[in-house]
Amino acid sequence: MSIQPSIVDFLSDLRTRHIQLWVEDHQLRYSAPKQALTPDLRAEMVRRKAEIIEFLNTAQTTTVTTPRLQPVAHGALVPLSFAQQRLWLLDQLTPGSTAYLMPALVHLRGALNISVFERSLNAIVERHEVLRTTFGIVQGEPRQQIGPHRPLVVPVIDLQPLSEAERAVAVERQAIMESTQPFDLQQGPLIRARLLRVAADEHLLLLTLHHIITDGWSMGVLLRELAALYLAGGDAAALSPLPVQYADYTLWQRAWLEDAVRERELTFWREQLSGAPETLALPTDHPRPPVQSFRGAVYRFQLPAALTADLHALSRRADATLFMTLLTAWSTLLARFSGQWDLTVGTPIANRTQAALEPLIGFFVNTLVLRTDLAGNPSFLDALGRVRTTTLAAYAHQDLPFEHVVEALQPQRSLSSSPLFQVLFALQNAPLPALRLGDVTLTVQDTPQTTAKFDLSLVLTETEHGLDAMLEYATDLFEAATIVRLAQHFCTLLGAIVA
Repeated sequence: MSIQPSIVDFLSDLRTRHIQLWVEDHQLRYSAPKQALTPDLRAEMVRRKAEIIEFLNTAQTTTVTTPRLQPVAHGALVPLSFAQQRLWLLDQLTPGSTAYLMPALVHLRGALNISVFERSLNAIVERHEVLRTTFGIVQGEPRQQIGPHRPLVVPVIDLQPLSEAERAVAVERQAIMESTQPFDLQQGPLIRARLLRVAADEHLLLLTLHHIITDGWSMGVLLRELAALYLAGGDAAALSPLPVQYADYTLWQRAWLEDAVRERELTFWREQLSGAPETLALPTDHPRPPVQSFRGAVYRFQLPAALTADLHALSRRADATLFMTLLTAWSTLLARFSGQWDLTVGTPIANRTQAALEPLIGFFVNTLVLRTDLAGNPSFLDALGRVRTTTLAAYAHQDLPFEHVVEALQPQRSLSSSPLFQVLFALQNAPLPALRLGDVTLTVQDTPQTTAKFDLSLVLTETEHGLDAMLEYATDLFEAATIVRLAQHFCTLLGAIVA
């Protein structure tokens, strides 16, 4: 007989899937990425509706009430969001860097109407102010500058005359070129697209945006809107009006995080990270360069479905989530390799806590610093209990921007590594399923990876086949063979944990 997870753990599980719940007018509301809310989760939400509402209402009386996000009058000049401010500063320090580009490779199979496709993409740019935004200095301060819509031209490169082998080389060359061509934040635009025609009824879309105007969730929004608009012949009226724009979020965020709220949240993070090591001393193949180059590569591997099922079962028995179990294993491996039993790992969180943010394109994602204490050689289940406690506490204080945590803790800054953590861990929802654009099928493919934001980033994605793993690493520090061995050790450790 399975054990029903506590209400805290159930809500934590939903949060790791980027499913947000809140109470509005005495009704339970939610926002969720497409495919994230499975039939089983929906059924449990319905069954535990009264319990969830009671818990959320009780929690609301003991935490800071978040004001509702609403559209406000704003001109063409708007302050940067706190996350944007960090990326803008990084761009000033390392101009021309491509570390924060977000490239997508989209396979389009079927008879594609190029003019309708281009018209649909332009309708999205016109619809979302952030896609028409550049970043400049006004009276000594960086500002978002929302510009008028400038037509986005989508060039078509015909690869049909090439042989199959030559086409594969050309596609990879074009994809790498796109992902290594920097944007000018001041001049813009910060979105570009090109189509590669590989056959009469087959194209590849190379779509690249700067992270300062988008995030992973947003890329899903963009592609779903592209599909809907293409089916409507590029007619913008096919989509419901947006409730707010990214500029509204920026002004709301700055107004809400006033001194009292900010200080209350900072108190938690100061206590949580007090005395934590500022670096993770992993053994590297090469000495750390004085300035982080962001050069990187990726190693992909898979955890089979049977192992994934065993990890789920262990998580349920331990009253934990799959995210917590995998993070505990990853932290254990890092501790063994580094010899540090007190360590920090970063993890991204969607940070779309209000329904009005769900359909927006923009840079919303926040980063939480999760500290793991493995002192005293605990058993895996004991370590998992510690990680569970830490994770739930961090989720309760997720609204404070990572930038504020760094500013308050004032770690020793260095151009050679990121502050507070150098290793990232993420468990993502299932990838965007194939979309139908009439007779055309749209499928997202993996892109060649040439950058790394951190020393190591382990990103796991649950699919029907198990867990797809992507281990991104800084090539200035690690050789490919080292990363392959690290992945093998991780797989071996997980197998031992569930044995």
